[in-house]
Amino acid sequence: MAVIHNTTMSPGKLELLAAWLPSRPWYVASGREPELTKAGGFRLDDPEGEVGIEFMVVTDTSGDTPVSYHVPLSYRGAPLGGADQALVGTSEHGVLGKRWIYDGAHDPVLVAQLLAFLQGRAEAQAQSVSGTPDPSVTGHFTGAGFSAEVASLAVTDGQDGTAVVVEPGADSGPESTLALRVTRTLPAPEERAEGLATAGTRGQVTAGWRLPDGSEGRAPFVLVGDAPH
Repeated sequence: MAVIHNTTMSPGKLELLAAWLPSRPWYVASGREPELTKAGGFRLDDPEGEVGIEFMVVTDTSGDTPVSYHVPLSYRGAPLGGADQALVGTSEHGVLGKRWIYDGAHDPVLVAQLLAFLQGRAEAQAQSVSGTPDPSVTGHFTGAGFSAEVASLAVTDGQDGTAVVVEPGADSGPESTLALRVTRTLPAPEERAEGLATAGTRGQVTAGWRLPDGSEGRAPFVLVGDAPH
C-alpha cells in the first residue's frame, strides 16, 4: 500500500508541470504562462512499493477558457533508464529525499498496474489519503485477458493525446499486444465525453475531476484496443 506523506516537495508538482506542459503537442497554448490548479485524480499501488503512481488532473486557467489535462505521473527514487525524454523534473521530497518524476505513459511500472486495474487485479486508490480505495474510478475490458507484464513500450505524443503500444512479457502471444490511448485534454462541460471513444475500443478507465464551476466532469482517461499488426 502506498503511503501518502503529509510533507513538502520542492519544487512542487504544479510548478514542475507548469514548466513541462507547454512542451507537449497536446497542450492548448494560451499565449501566457500556465496557471495550474489541482483538479482531481487517483492513484494505483506498485506491488513492489518502489514507484509512486498517480493519475493527476490539473486545470489551466491562463486562457479565456479553462482547460483540464490528465497527466499520469510516476515518482522514483532513482532515474528510469532510457526515459530521459519523459522526465518532467526532479524534486526534493520532505520524507523520501530526491524524487525523479516522469510522464507515466513511459513508465512500465505504471502501465503494468494500469493493465492490472483493467483486469480487476488492482484497485484504484484515493489521490491524497493512504489506504483508501476510490470506487468512483472504473475500468472494464472485453475479450480475452492479457498479461500485465510489460516488456516494452512505444509511446507517441500527438495533438489528440498519447498513444502507447504495449508489448507483453515473453509468456504472452502476439495477439495480446495492446494499444492504449491516454486522454490528455479532458472534455469541457459542453462536450460529450462519449465522443472520446472510437471504433475498436475494447476497454477504458473512466474517472472524474472537478470543473471550474464546482461540478464534476467524467470521461475516459485511458482507452484500450488491439495494436495493429
